[in-house]
Order: sequence, then C-alpha cells, then structure tokens
Amino acid sequence: MSFCFNFDLPAQTTNPEDVDGNKLQNGKKDEAAKSTEGNTKPTEPVKEAKEHLPPSDPQFLLDDAVFETVTIGTLPPLRFLNETVFEKTALEREDGEKILSRTAEQRSDLISGVYEGGLKVWECTYDLLELIEKDGETFGGKAVLDLGCGAGLLGILALKRGATQVHFQDYNSTVIEQLTVPNVMLNCQEDDEVDSEDDKEGSGKGNIEGEVGCKKKTKTKEDVKESSPLPKKRAVDLSQHPLLTKCHFFSGDWSTFLALVLKTDPPTKFDIIFTSETIYNTAYYPVLHETLQKLLAPHGLVYLATKSHYFGVGGGLHLFETFVEQKGVFSLDHLWDGEEGLQRHVVVLRFKKPKDT
Repeated sequence: MSFCFNFDLPAQTTNPEDVDGNKLQNGKKDEAAKSTEGNTKPTEPVKEAKEHLPPSDPQFLLDDAVFETVTIGTLPPLRFLNETVFEKTALEREDGEKILSRTAEQRSDLISGVYEGGLKVWECTYDLLELIEKDGETFGGKAVLDLGCGAGLLGILALKRGATQVHFQDYNSTVIEQLTVPNVMLNCQEDDEVDSEDDKEGSGKGNIEGEVGCKKKTKTKEDVKESSPLPKKRAVDLSQHPLLTKCHFFSGDWSTFLALVLKTDPPTKFDIIFTSETIYNTAYYPVLHETLQKLLAPHGLVYLATKSHYFGVGGGLHLFETFVEQKGVFSLDHLWDGEEGLQRHVVVLRFKKPKDT
C-alpha cells in the first residue's frame, strides 16, 4: 500500500532532488547529504520543553473515553483512544497550542514547527511492535525513552513488560496531555475483560478491535475509521497506580528536552530508545542525533522505525543513514525491510566500538 504524508510545509523545505529516490539508490550519498545542510528549519519559535505531571485526579481524562485495543501475537493488549472519535471531539478538548483546530482547518497531518503529527498512530509503529513480538524483547530493569511518542504505544509496551522507568516525549503539549497520558492511564487500569474469550481470540498478529463484541480488524487506518462505535471506558482511581509512577511525560523541541533531561543529577541514560516516523525532515537530523548520542546508555540500543522516503518533506532512511555515517558515532543495522508499496524499515543504532571507528 502506497503512503505519503499530507503535510503543510513551506515550499522551500522540500528540495526537488530529495524526491528523486533514484539518486539515493545509485549511491550518490554526497549529493544526498547536502540536503541536510540546506533544508529550511521551521519558522515558528522553538517550543520550550517542560515536564507534564499526571493530574492528581485523572478520572476526568477517561470519563466516557472511547478506545481501541491492538493485540499483536503474544504482546500484552495495548489500549489507545480511538482516533476518529478523538478528531470529532477535538473542539471539546483543552488545547492551549490550538493545534486541534489548526489541523482540522488546514486538513494537514503536520504543520512544521507547530504540530509534528503526534495525534496519529503511524504505520511504522506497528512494524516495530511486530518486530518486538517476533524477537521476544522484554524490558525488565531497563530505562526506556519513547522519543516522538505520539500515542505512546511503544513506551506503554515497555511499561507493561517490566521497564523500571519510561519517559514519553512529544513535540506538542496537547498531544501529551490529551492523548499520551490518557493512553498510559487506559493501560494502567484494571480491565475485567483481559481474560475474556474475546481477548483470547484477539491475540492474532496485528489485530485492532473494540473491547466488547466488536469485529476484530486488521491494523489499517481505513478499517478503524469504518468501524462501529467502540465502547466507552469507565475511569477508576489511577493516581497511585504503580505503573504510572514509573512514567515521566515531556513536551517540547528536542534541543530543549535534551537540556531539561540532562539537568537531572545524575543525568538519565536510557537502555532503550524508541523513535518511530521521526526522520521525515532532514532539518531535524542534527538535534535528533545529538539527543540520541547524549541520552543513550553506553550499551543501549535505539530502535528506529521509518519509511524509505517521505514525499513532500524530503527526509527518509537513506538520507538519515548518510548523516549517521558521516557523524561516525553510531553503527546502524537493518532489522526488517518491507518490500511492498512505499518501503518501510526498522533499524537499530548502537554506539560504535573503538575498532569500528
């Protein structure tokens, strides 16, 4: 299935040469690398990072919440707010950034420097979840960062599989407050139906389903949007839930987020960093690389899920690989490469050993 973003970006952010994937395929990496230098950065001011504390009375966030569950193989069920219902109720939600109204008005999945796409669960997130399920990855005793978290499914999985702490970061505070935090709380809630027959039958790979009696669906956006209304979630007291106490939530630009995290004493280092669909704009590569370099533990791993190319924006895996190679800090290995439609990939980054440099 082909895929491209519906982005609202300044015209100069897209270099026509970036769209010609043949140049990258032919190995002209020097030309490709130049685009990371000339790409125009967002005109909006840098969004200062801040930490978001879960509300002392979180019940109101989940009152009448309509949610979905994704079940992939043996992974624990992951619950998240229904995207279609969220969009339809956007104007009823608190939104100091005004991104909900602006994205609706402009019909855009991204407004550079204003809204960075966190309200959607993008395809590559599911690719990474499936790879984790296949490899049997667990996170016991590990510190995990979900960078550019959006709905937070990757961090939530780590939380449910034993991580000692999980940091969730997204560019937009509205995403963190109205989507990420509620999703984490949904998964903290005790669910009387976890052991029901519907859940047992729903353990097939890549199913998205309603929690009660809904037809099980494959993980496609079209199917989710066509599904009948999903059940509402009754909130319970989550303020002292042990899983929630392991979480930290941040919004803001990566550069200011990095500075904020490094202020802790001692600075937090992460054993695992997840980042999905975050390399669409080459202007962000320097600060992303710096963030990964300074926050990854010495023997840590960065799992990156991405597309080969993001049409209309110019970034993609080929350009990012070139950038990483030039920096000489990380090795990058392909874990999974999809061949259908616009190619998708899952790669892993780790610090180079002295003999590799």
